[in-house]
Amino acid sequence: MAGGNPVFDRIDKQLQRERYAGFGTPQRGQQGPTGPTQAATTGYAVQDTGTADQLNDLYARQAAGPVDTGRVTLDDVIVKSLVLFALTLVGAGVSWFMVDANPGLISPLWLGGMFGTLILGFAMMFMKNIPTPLYFVYSALQGVFLGAFSYFLASAYGADLVLTAVVATLCVFVAMYAGYATGLIKVTEKSRRIFVFMIAGYALFSIVQVVLLMTGVIDGWGFGGSGPMGIGLSLLGVGLASYSLAVDFDSIDNAVRLGAPQKYSWLLAHGLIVSVVWLYIEIARLLARLRD
Repeated sequence: MAGGNPVFDRIDKQLQRERYAGFGTPQRGQQGPTGPTQAATTGYAVQDTGTADQLNDLYARQAAGPVDTGRVTLDDVIVKSLVLFALTLVGAGVSWFMVDANPGLISPLWLGGMFGTLILGFAMMFMKNIPTPLYFVYSALQGVFLGAFSYFLASAYGADLVLTAVVATLCVFVAMYAGYATGLIKVTEKSRRIFVFMIAGYALFSIVQVVLLMTGVIDGWGFGGSGPMGIGLSLLGVGLASYSLAVDFDSIDNAVRLGAPQKYSWLLAHGLIVSVVWLYIEIARLLARLRD
């Protein structure tokens, strides 16, 4: 399984296309062109009439925050990312132990998880409003594939390869976040457009490769095998998956900054986990090719 993360592109397009009341404008409590209004200061609508005590009580109340106004917050995205990541790990653990108990299940679980996420992912791309349970199902299916995939790697190359891939994925994640947070890694409109075409080409290439592998036209790890070309293709995959993380960080940052509706938090979390899993797969394939 190798491919891109189309989620970040959907997020960016929806944030730019849709407009909501107050979307992309200063949040409550921020200065406007002529100073804060009475409603912005209090976070509540103030009637034209009322006693002095009532008005004083309204002014004393704390301004409404992003949670009160139904906006995306960083904490919300982090919590939901952890939920989806936990579901992915549970699915991977169940799949791993099922294959360990019955090795004959490795192909059904591998292919079931791979095609299940592929089909569900395409379906979710065309949904205007994605039901929350679908994010859970996708994460579980993703975990099922990861469990079978990782068990195969551990059997063929040793459990240390899987551990190395996990540690490398975490290190790249931290490095990409540090690079984005410090401004060393930038995501611009131009880089996004270039990345969209690159990721589309790589995804198409990956689908063709999977079809050829299943039909027996090519074998092993696909085009290039474990030679220089194959290793080069894996390095390209690792690079694209790594930059996908930076794009996800930028999408989350934009959504929080613009005060996007809270419904986007699940989509943002989903996109981030998809990128992390994709990065792990690419790193694991690279390590396997190097060992071959």
